[in-house]
Amino acid sequence: MTLDQLAAFVAVAERQHLTQAAAALNLSSSAVSSAIKALETMHGVALFHRVGRGIELTSAGRRFLPEAREMLLRARGAERLLDELAGIERGVIELQASQTIANYWLPPRLMRFHAQYPGIEVKLQLGNTTTVTDAVISGAAELGFIEGTIDEPALTSQRVASDRLMIVTSSRLPHDATPLVSTEDLLSLSWVMREPGSGTRSVFEAALRAHNVDPARLDVVMTLPSNEAVLSAVRHSAAATALSEAVVAPFLHNGDLHALPFALDLREFTLLRHKERPLSAVARAFETHCRSFTTSDHFI
Repeated sequence: MTLDQLAAFVAVAERQHLTQAAAALNLSSSAVSSAIKALETMHGVALFHRVGRGIELTSAGRRFLPEAREMLLRARGAERLLDELAGIERGVIELQASQTIANYWLPPRLMRFHAQYPGIEVKLQLGNTTTVTDAVISGAAELGFIEGTIDEPALTSQRVASDRLMIVTSSRLPHDATPLVSTEDLLSLSWVMREPGSGTRSVFEAALRAHNVDPARLDVVMTLPSNEAVLSAVRHSAAATALSEAVVAPFLHNGDLHALPFALDLREFTLLRHKERPLSAVARAFETHCRSFTTSDHFI
């Protein structure tokens, strides 16, 4: 049994999807499939049922999953100890971040960090607020970055940037020149939204409640799992959405989208770490790197 085989098993088990697991591991689907097949053959046990095009854990796979996760955590702990002994000239840091942060805020900061520590390997996975929080709690990621704030006793959180949501529609639609959109106007629109659990949706719904609007009253015609999918749907429809200003700015500039004049407060981008699990030297260095921007860093 190898760590690569364990990592392949856990990745597929957590996603119930071979292609998504392979993408998360930066491997081909055939390599992940071969690793799992080798593990099953070596120990004479089936870990997954192949049902049509789907995949699901067998009872043996469900029993093995917690142990496999624990073994990977212990292996990561051993790697971090070696990184500590070697200083921060080399090592690995595992991060998870929600989509807006991972696609817009983190990349330039990762490049600056790489310039300072070229021997450090950064492993970044995308998620949403819920999945990123779970990853930091479980130890799958040392640091997490989410949009908004959470109340999770196991974690500490720190603001690292500010961001603003904007309500936008296609510029092909007729628009009034009114100075402000009312809450009733919002309720008359059709909406395309990010999935429940995403920071963008959670922050927008909280902002609506602050304006005494129940989010459940919105006419949500479609829920999509990425900013890009939401943008594409809104640009080619009569629906509205709320996304980060950094996400919609290019489309506002070229005239594809129109911003509705409805004021939304700034939201926070938050760094998460576990209260009781010590950070590796590499993670501490990156945490310090992110903190160096907090006094004046605005996302937009």
